Amino acid sequence: MRNQDKRMNSQSLAVDPFDYVLFGGGGDLAERKLLPALYHRDRDGQLPAEARVIGVSRTARTDEDYRAFAQEALKAHVAVGDLDSDVVARFVSRLHYLSVDALGESGWDELKAFLDGVEPGRIRAFYLAVSPTIFGDIAAKLAAKGLVTEQTRLVIEKPLGRDLASAKALNDAIATHFREDQVFRIDHYLGKETVQNLMALRFANVLYEPVWNSNFIDHVQITVAESVGLESRAGYYDKAGALRDMVQNHLLQLLALVALEPPAAFEANAIRDEKLKVLRALKPIDERNVGHLTVRGQYSAGASPDGAVKGYLDDLGEAQSDTETFVAIKAEINTWRWAGVPFYLRTGKRLTKRASEIVVTFRPIPYSIFDDSTGHIAQNRLVLRLQPGEGVKQWLMIKNPGPGGMRLRYVPLDMTFAEAFNVRHPDAYERLLLDVIRGNQSLFMRRDEVEAAWEWVDPILQSWGEIDLKPQGYTSGTWGPSGSIALIERDGRTWHEPD
Repeated sequence: MRNQDKRMNSQSLAVDPFDYVLFGGGGDLAERKLLPALYHRDRDGQLPAEARVIGVSRTARTDEDYRAFAQEALKAHVAVGDLDSDVVARFVSRLHYLSVDALGESGWDELKAFLDGVEPGRIRAFYLAVSPTIFGDIAAKLAAKGLVTEQTRLVIEKPLGRDLASAKALNDAIATHFREDQVFRIDHYLGKETVQNLMALRFANVLYEPVWNSNFIDHVQITVAESVGLESRAGYYDKAGALRDMVQNHLLQLLALVALEPPAAFEANAIRDEKLKVLRALKPIDERNVGHLTVRGQYSAGASPDGAVKGYLDDLGEAQSDTETFVAIKAEINTWRWAGVPFYLRTGKRLTKRASEIVVTFRPIPYSIFDDSTGHIAQNRLVLRLQPGEGVKQWLMIKNPGPGGMRLRYVPLDMTFAEAFNVRHPDAYERLLLDVIRGNQSLFMRRDEVEAAWEWVDPILQSWGEIDLKPQGYTSGTWGPSGSIALIERDGRTWHEPD
């Protein structure tokens, strides 16, 4: 019965016929994420028979070449137990390839003829898995070549600018050719099951919303930790750093979802309106307080789960760089609900382990009726784990079972989604790619959100330069520089270490 319920649920979410055009269709993102995600949706019966996926790049390939590329991608990035030969054959038969020069003229007429050769009104989505520097150029080409219809969607990946001015310029360039309701600014963190369960926990249960405020919450921690170093991103990363790469988008989006006021409806603009209010209510950080409220770090040689690793400069191949690979921030939100509640944010590369989580720590009990012999009473915590192994833990004090008097114990009510629901752990892209086809923008960023985040981040970047705040060194395989520990411990708190 459970398998039948799963199958019926998947089929009930099937989408209308579509064409998905992947610019950069032979690149790393398409190989690792996009093609495997669409395969999984096909496997679960969500893709209609007419759906097509079109890989596009300048490289000359045939349809057969692209299908072979996709099959190798599925072998490398889909679990063996999820590979069904019949579904693989059906999925790759949907794949097509066209050679198009994104900045030139070649291939555009062929792309238009291919997309126009189906019934009018079909949904077409253009996913720009290419350098953000050409987003505006491709948007202009799509419009000039007559490829933008009422049913067209445009999907763009971060980075969405490197500061407020460039983000506005990018948004303006795209807005020249696409309506805002056609633009999907993707942040894969928003597609994670735990992020959406945050909304369910708050607004579908009477337990949490009444205590979701400064009267009951002591502080919030948001950690996005990576154990890897630069990998193949050295050129981009050294020009960006952790603040631009992770805080401006991922961490601020998570903060906004934790802190938003109840929206009027579970609808895209209602949710994004409330997120925008949070971003605009963030207490400014500038040259007056940046040294007290932020910490920059840069990893040095050390250990990782895979063994000994080099330091950042060796990975980069440079003798000197002030780019931060770690950042910790104490943020505050100037609203009635959150006044006085600090939000501690941290993210970095070459940390102890790969882990992303939101930790909501509640205030201590006002008075204990138990004496010291019962044990220490810890503060209740709600831990939402985004990766690895998405799930929710509510930490509580209970009596240790057995005779011998009252002995208290701190234990979690643990719900790991894959175990609790006996389902495969889906990748965030699976949900987001089909939400694009549905036209559901709830989990995508609106342009004013992007710009509000940059309005808060820009002064931090500028102030680091003005006061010459250099990154502190930290050994690879640790939780970052000592300054990040001091940032939270001077408030009488400690970082929660992920399991």
